[in-house]
Amino acid sequence: MAEKLLKWDEVLIGATIKDPGNSKNYETGSWRVERPVWNPDTCIQCMFCWVYCPDSSILVDENGKMAGIDYDHCKGCGICVEQCPSKPKSLQMVLEAQAKGKTVEELRKEVFSK
Repeated sequence: MAEKLLKWDEVLIGATIKDPGNSKNYETGSWRVERPVWNPDTCIQCMFCWVYCPDSSILVDENGKMAGIDYDHCKGCGICVEQCPSKPKSLQMVLEAQAKGKTVEELRKEVFSK
């Protein structure tokens, strides 16, 4: 005799995530390998980086313009750099090891003065 199968609502809860998280709820920037560095001098304020950032890590000022990057939540995926249409790009990825101990301004000079 065949075993009776359970209906969908009779099956015990298994591998479900009861409280899913995202980078907005948790600081996910501590495990990234690379970080984006922004150059306001070449930025055309198209806001493509803001539109495509999966972590909502692009900071916007009260005038709707890019104001920087929230490194506490940025995972370093590089989508912002890929989407940046400015020539030269106003966003570049930098290894975390290269960024360690440097201010954002020091990093900008190092990356964009090449």
